[in-house]
Amino acid sequence: MAGIKVHGTTFSTATARVMATLYEKEVEFELIPIDMRTGEHKKESFLALHPFGQVPAFKDGDLQLFESRAITQYISHEYASKGTPLITTDTKKMAIQSVWQEVEAQKYDPVASKLTFELAVKPFIGMVTDLAVVEEFEAKLGTVLDIYEKRLGQSKYLGGDCFSLADLHHLPTMDYLMATRTKKLFECRPNVSAWVADITARPAWTKVVAMRTY
Repeated sequence: MAGIKVHGTTFSTATARVMATLYEKEVEFELIPIDMRTGEHKKESFLALHPFGQVPAFKDGDLQLFESRAITQYISHEYASKGTPLITTDTKKMAIQSVWQEVEAQKYDPVASKLTFELAVKPFIGMVTDLAVVEEFEAKLGTVLDIYEKRLGQSKYLGGDCFSLADLHHLPTMDYLMATRTKKLFECRPNVSAWVADITARPAWTKVVAMRTY
């Protein structure tokens, strides 16, 4: 197997998304640390891997990719026979999973990422959290989670009865938010709360979390 290299940082939600997928698929990889504090991601050497200067950048042999969700799709298809099945070949089930992957990317992530920045990133780098922004985006997240609560009353996971990329893609921001005041929005909804407990306890995800160093 060609050596897989993930250029990024364990604190990055996008990098963590890719790493979780690789661990679920039981595919070996090498993490190449990128020091974003010194602007390494904006240097020419890194821009050759990711033209937008963001992490992660991904290489599998002569294949070079960026954008975390595109990378997780590639991993899930290329290594379909290994580890956890994160996609399906059943057309109708695939369509349903795709819907909820889009919901994560278009509805959940913009809100969750803003809250993660305000409640997790800002305190870590010494900035002041804007509580007005937090309240605004917690209301928006609550609206999304109301829909999740109904969906998770119909199936164990968002994409159906099996864990898939539709669930995995939520893990990085969810993990940060569950250590903040926003966790109450997840915990007060029984179906959502059970889903969060389930997917955050997956061995692949615990490996990602264990790799963070402070």
